[in-house]
Order: sequence, then structure tokens, then C-alpha cells
Amino acid sequence: MTFTLFPIRLLIAAFMMLLAWPFAFLASVGCSETTVEPQCLWRRLVDIILKIIMRVMWFAGGFHWMTVKGRRALPAEAPILTLAPHSSYFDAIPVTMTMASIVMKAESKDIPLWGTLIKYIRPVFVSRSDQDSRKKTVEEIKRRAHSGGEWPQIMIFPEGTCTNRSCLITFKPGKAFPSMFFLFFNFPLFSLLWNEKISDFCLINQLCPSLQFLPIYTPSEEEKRNPALFAINVRRVMAKALGVPITDYSFEDCQLAMAEGQLRLPVDTCLLEYAKLVRRLGLKPKNTEKVLQEYGNRARKLEGQKLGLDDFAQFLDVPVSDMLRDMFALFDEHEDNCMDIREYVIALSVVCRPARTLETMKLAFKMFEADEDGAITEMELAVILKTALGVTHLSVSRLFTAIDKEDTGKITFDKFRSFLEQHPDFAEDYLYTENTGLHSGPCHRHQIKPSLSIPNLQGTATTKTANGICPDFSPNDHGTIAGLLKKDN
Repeated sequence: MTFTLFPIRLLIAAFMMLLAWPFAFLASVGCSETTVEPQCLWRRLVDIILKIIMRVMWFAGGFHWMTVKGRRALPAEAPILTLAPHSSYFDAIPVTMTMASIVMKAESKDIPLWGTLIKYIRPVFVSRSDQDSRKKTVEEIKRRAHSGGEWPQIMIFPEGTCTNRSCLITFKPGKAFPSMFFLFFNFPLFSLLWNEKISDFCLINQLCPSLQFLPIYTPSEEEKRNPALFAINVRRVMAKALGVPITDYSFEDCQLAMAEGQLRLPVDTCLLEYAKLVRRLGLKPKNTEKVLQEYGNRARKLEGQKLGLDDFAQFLDVPVSDMLRDMFALFDEHEDNCMDIREYVIALSVVCRPARTLETMKLAFKMFEADEDGAITEMELAVILKTALGVTHLSVSRLFTAIDKEDTGKITFDKFRSFLEQHPDFAEDYLYTENTGLHSGPCHRHQIKPSLSIPNLQGTATTKTANGICPDFSPNDHGTIAGLLKKDN
């Protein structure tokens, strides 16, 4: 079919794209980016023509039948369309079916041919070169959402990244929207995970996607005060309609788990739990480099002195809370109510800079090295790497011996850096081979212990799902989540 059906389908799809361009161009001429003119008869006709052209294009791509359930709300009823799950470029289908606006990078409008079609749907443009772009984007969405239906509806993918459709990850909360209308897009034949093999398969075979419009979700007064609770409740309703679990992991967790650093996190790393607590406590610094250096200097002055919970709270300048106790428990290795603050700083560096292994190691060496020779021991290297990977036990004997060729019993950061330059895959060669359970073994040390901040997660599964890092966190108790989120604020 590569030489018969595929070229025909590709030709039809390309022709439909070219055919749509003049209509989109004429309809976009003279349109303002700040105001919306009333939809006159000929513009409405263009809208219908473009929808038909796009439908033929998707038909040529293999999407022969599309099932649409429910009723789409009018822009005046619900200015925001929330779409999930987001997994591939096929999610553009509901955009072309509804002609809703989306949030896109400003550079997209300059793409030949495609840029004209993009401008027609009146997207909210985000400029990467503008430092205030995020704030301006939020303000623009607010302005359109409160226009009383004059602007087209805005379609948002609240997950913030593509997933494998096996669950719904954490929705990014927002405070701008008085009401939301939400839908989901599903492929009943099989779950689509974007890759080259799947894309070839889809262009040859017939797919039967379904698009379901769910009722308008208007936030309660409590949800208006707590956007995170609003996002969780919307996600729960969508997940129930989809028949899939939800997970507490977010876009940031996916970035952390898949970061291409020299110390790639193992499957069962507990730094994902740590990262969630960092976000909930608001401890992720805006000026990362400055704060980490400051923490490193303060930790070095303590010279390994153990801290209790109150001292830990004072170090971070936050009040003692249930979630801070959970954070403290992550580093209370011997359960003697004390921790080494240096481990907290290392973990924070990994969470904030997951791909910059060398900088994390430099910071760690600075905190652990002896004053007289600027070197660390094998035991100290084990603590550093164990914390950086978020695992229970780690043997670093082979690695330490390879670096310490003079057999002095200590290594400096310069020696470590030189070794990394010669062995960029040192973790694979020296850590993962020596620690056979590193990728699959359960993590016991850095686990959140039961406490008041996370009471009775009765829906929590203890097994991993297919993606390896996302266990199902599906609390059945609404009050539990609401209480937890109140603490966040």
C-alpha cells in the first residue's frame, strides 16, 4: 500500500490543505487581533466550507467515521473548551471540527500556508522572546473569556503535554475562568502513542475516533477560591467518562522522569514524590541558581550537623505543617527524627535541573568536601548519588575505584569531572551494572509515611501501570483532596 493507497491519500490531504488556504486568507484579510467583528453571512459560509475541507483531509488520512456525542455549548455559555487526553497531532481533529481558538507560539503564524490557516481560528499567541508573555497570555484568555461570547471558544489541553492515553495526569490549574465546557477525544480501536510506526499505520488503515461533549462544569465558590481543587474535580469527571484512572503526576514530573542527563532517574525513583511535595509547599525557587548556591553555602557551614523538624522548617523559612513532616520523613533515613540538610539540597538541585548532572555534583562536592583537601570519601559519594537518584541503597565501589586511581581513599570534584569527560555514560557502565535492582526494585527509604496531610488514599494502587512511573492515585474521598489542597493555600 506504500506505493498505491498511501500516495493517493497523501495527495488528497495535501490538495485539501492547499484548497483551504485561499478561503482562510480571504476570511482573515482585515481582521484585527484585538477585536472581533460580527460574523457576517459570507464569513459563516467560509467557516462551513473550511470545516468540510478539513473533514475531507482527515478522511484521506484514514479517519473515515467520527462519532460525536453530546451537545457543544455556545461561546456565551462556556468560553473555554477543555480537551483530554492529549497524545498526538491527531488531537487537531476537534480543533478543525469546532474552529475553536487555541494557544500557540507566535512564530507559527509566519509558517507559509499553515500560518494563514492558524490565523483564521484566532489563536492566542505566545511569544518566547517576550519575558512577560505568560502574563499577557493569561490576561488575553481572561479578556476573551469575559467577552460574553463575542470571541470564538478557546480550546485548552490542561495536561500541558502529550501522554500515552493510559491515564489523565495532573491538570494545570487556572484562575481565569468562571465556567468551563469540557470534552474528551478517544480512539476506541486502540490507544494511539505517537511514533513513526503508528503514524504510517494510521495513514493506511481506517480509524474510528469518537468525540464526546460533556456538560458545562461551573466551579463552586470553594473551587473559585482553590483553582487546584477545580482542576482536580474537572479531571475526575473526564476520567470517569473516559473510563481511565488519574495520576498525581504532572507535566513537570514527566520532564523530570525523562530528562536526558547523565544520571537518568530509575523507574522507581522516589524523587517524583519529593518533587510533588516541593511544588505543594511552594519550595521550588524562581531564581534557581542563586537559591541553590545560597542553600549550598548554608549547608556547608553546618558541616553535616543533623537537623530536627523545627530546624528544617527554619532553614527553609516555612511553618511546620503536615506536608513538611512528609518532606522531612523522606530524609529521616534511620527514623531518629533528624536529617542531613545536604541531601535536601541535592534532591532540590536534581528536581530543578534534571539534565544538568555535573552542576548538581559540583554543588554536592562543595557541601561534602573536607576543608583540608577539598575531597570526599566513598561513603559520601554513595550518599550523594543515592540522593540524586532517589533510591534506597547504592553501591559505588566500582565507580569510586575507577576514579581514585591513586588509591588515596578520596576524590576531588576535578577528578570526578575529568572521569565524566572520559566516560559520559558512567552511570550505565558503573552504577546500573553494579546495582542490578536499580531499575526495578521497590523504593522503601524515600516513601511518604502516613500522616495527616495525605490521609487514607483508599483508591491508591500499589502496582505500576504500563508507562512505568504512573501508579493510579484515585482518591475516592472528595473531602480528603479538598482538605489537602486547602493546606496548599
